[in-house]
Amino acid sequence: MLPRTPLLFIGWSLCLVACSLMAPKFERPTLSVTGIELVNGNLLQQHFRVKFNIQNPNDRALPVSGLHAALSVAGENIAQGQNERAFVVPAKGDVEFDMMITANMALALLKLGHVMDNRADTIAYDLSGAASVDLPFLHDLPFHQTGSFFTQGNAITL
Repeated sequence: MLPRTPLLFIGWSLCLVACSLMAPKFERPTLSVTGIELVNGNLLQQHFRVKFNIQNPNDRALPVSGLHAALSVAGENIAQGQNERAFVVPAKGDVEFDMMITANMALALLKLGHVMDNRADTIAYDLSGAASVDLPFLHDLPFHQTGSFFTQGNAITL
């Protein structure tokens, strides 16, 4: 008779190997901004509808329960928002959805004015956040997009 401890060790090892072979292959979906629309606002606070697209390259549907995002310009956080509406991205498909983001453009203009006074050629922006996903092996799908606005004289372009 073999001692009980080695048998348990061998049994658990076989279970772990079997589970790892059966785990589904999962490719990370891509999330991108497809549009921004000013809904309303005043000097201190503006509300934008930001349209996103999630592409799911996997062969299983992706249930999303919410999303949060923040936008920084020239290192200063100027906008944030969240969406708690659930939706499903179909297998091998994509979905467009929107969320409201609240911004402080007065702060952004002050920051951008300072950068433009220094004759900078570009102004860096950073969009980051995460989509909450209802899958046992993936709870948050983070995203991070960076880029620059280009300045020429007093104009700012993407």
